Amino acid sequence: MKPMTNSVQKATEPSTKSTNLLYNPTFRSIVFQAVAIAALIFFFYTIINNALTNLSARGIATGFAFLDQPAGFGIGLTLIEYDETFSYGRTFFVGLLNTALVSILGIFFATILGFILGIARLSSNWLVSRLAAVYIETFRNIPLLLQILFWYVAVLQTLPSARQSLSLGEAIFLNVRGLFLPTPVFEAGSSIVIGVFVLGVIATIAISIWAKNKQRLTGQQTPMLRIGLGLCVALPLVAYFIMGSPISAQYPVLKGFNFQGGVSIIPELAALLLALTIYTASFIAEIVRSGINAVSHGQTEAAMSLGLPRSKTLKLVVIPQALRIIIPPLTSQYLNLTKNSSLAMAIGYPDLVSVFAGTTLNQTGQAIEIIAMTMGVYLTLSLLTSLLMNIYNRKVALVER
Repeated sequence: MKPMTNSVQKATEPSTKSTNLLYNPTFRSIVFQAVAIAALIFFFYTIINNALTNLSARGIATGFAFLDQPAGFGIGLTLIEYDETFSYGRTFFVGLLNTALVSILGIFFATILGFILGIARLSSNWLVSRLAAVYIETFRNIPLLLQILFWYVAVLQTLPSARQSLSLGEAIFLNVRGLFLPTPVFEAGSSIVIGVFVLGVIATIAISIWAKNKQRLTGQQTPMLRIGLGLCVALPLVAYFIMGSPISAQYPVLKGFNFQGGVSIIPELAALLLALTIYTASFIAEIVRSGINAVSHGQTEAAMSLGLPRSKTLKLVVIPQALRIIIPPLTSQYLNLTKNSSLAMAIGYPDLVSVFAGTTLNQTGQAIEIIAMTMGVYLTLSLLTSLLMNIYNRKVALVER
């Protein structure tokens, strides 16, 4: 009888293993994900194939060969060399850089303004707290597109003409055509001054890391502000005068109906940057306020009992703990700002949507390729922003033992 029992067990073992495999959560999750990915690939393949078939039936060419054709139109703001003879591929990079420019500047200024407003919202001064609250409730409840149009049409377009420009000395001019600033001119020896400045920044970062480790081990603080000013400002100034002032400035000069020379900030960029900064800062302020409120009040009381002033209590005790709560929703605001920059088309700022998904698409008719490239750019920018913020989030997160 024993041999028969063993044979029955061996016969039922494969079915038991297969049954266990079907009930394995890891195996089932892999199977379901594989099926979902396959279905998604088939879905997009069907859509793209049908679109290409319809375009071919209408005699519309497909592919990316159009990127080598001359564009034939000008762009008001370019960070790289460009004119009408350059290709559509060049217009793509011009629009991409303009989008990245306003996104990076907007994130930078919105973060600073948002942190200031968030802290002011919790101020013990009634007037400061109320003003911050009015700002937040006003600007976050007005649509962003209306704010962009307000700054462009109601503010910047009402500035005087070039001949009646508002000026600060003989260096800065503001008029309806934009803001005109001096541009630096680098002569022989300027590379040494720049090198000294870069070395000063690197040394400041290295000393800052050392100072943090020292404070963690001994509790002693290092005057990093004075050290940073000495290395990044005083030292380059000494090198600048020793090398005979090799960096000068080229000032804008009015010739005819516009200024020439210097660097100009077009009103479209200014209006878009102002609107994005003010609008996003109102949301960041609430994120900062909630993050600070989430820190136990006992932490503040403990710091105050040690004799720390309010400014250092906020800087050294409260904000480092609040960052763990602030960073995840802050990342979402950065992503929103980058995507909201596409509203620039409403005022003619030459971003990627306006230049490439707008003018280039109208001239070439390559809708699928252009829209796909534009979507890919915004997806890449968003993923890159998320990656950098997640790396920073891991640095400030609590490490479990």
